[in-house]
This record gives sequence, C-alpha cells and structure tokens, in this order.
Amino acid sequence: MEELIDQKELAQSVADKIEYEFTDFVLVKPLDVVKVKKEFTKPKNAGEIKVDKEGVAAADYSEVETETLEVDSDFREGIVLKIPMLYKDPVFEVGNVIVFRSRSAAYFDLLKDSMLVRPYDIIAIKR
Repeated sequence: MEELIDQKELAQSVADKIEYEFTDFVLVKPLDVVKVKKEFTKPKNAGEIKVDKEGVAAADYSEVETETLEVDSDFREGIVLKIPMLYKDPVFEVGNVIVFRSRSAAYFDLLKDSMLVRPYDIIAIKR
C-alpha cells in the first residue's frame, strides 16, 4: 500500500526549489477553475410592437425571462507556495489551500502554472 504524501510537505519541497523570494505577493499554484450556477435575466419580447405619434416603432420588452447557466466562479482556489518576506504575521502557510478573487491575481510566467496574489486579496483558507 502506497503512503500518501502530506500536501504541506509536498508544497514545501516545491517552495524550497523556487529561486525567488517575493516582497509583497503570495506565490500560488492555482487549482482547477470552479464552476457555479448563476441565474441571468433578460428582457423578453412580448411580441407587441407599439408605434408612437412620430411613427417610431418599439417592441414591448416589459416581460423578462430567467435562465440558469453554469459559469466560472469569480473566485479561485490555490495552494500557497511562497509567502512574501515582508509579510510579518501570516495567517496562512506554505501548503494551505486559499481562496482568492481570480481577477485580482496575475500569472507569474517565470514559473509554470503559478499566480501572484496580494495577501489582502485572499478571501479564505480552506480547512
């Protein structure tokens, strides 16, 4: 039976091999994009076209229809690989899975499949 490797130990072993120290960003290995279901409403043409006294025709969109679509979440999970050296009291550590706003992160192209996140953009730490 194979022994499972602790995720924190694995993340730490990867972090030890990274040649960069970051000043104010957290280096994160992003996990797969999470899909969520959201409701969208859009105007529905009631089929009636009204013409005003100037002769301008306008369709009646007083009704709305709702549809539920599966879309990418605004948030993303990732594994912490490096903590910024200027960050004095981290509430997270290397190996923690964090939740961050995906739009506030930047891809770090000097290290494959990694992103930079500011500590204040971290929304939660997954238990």
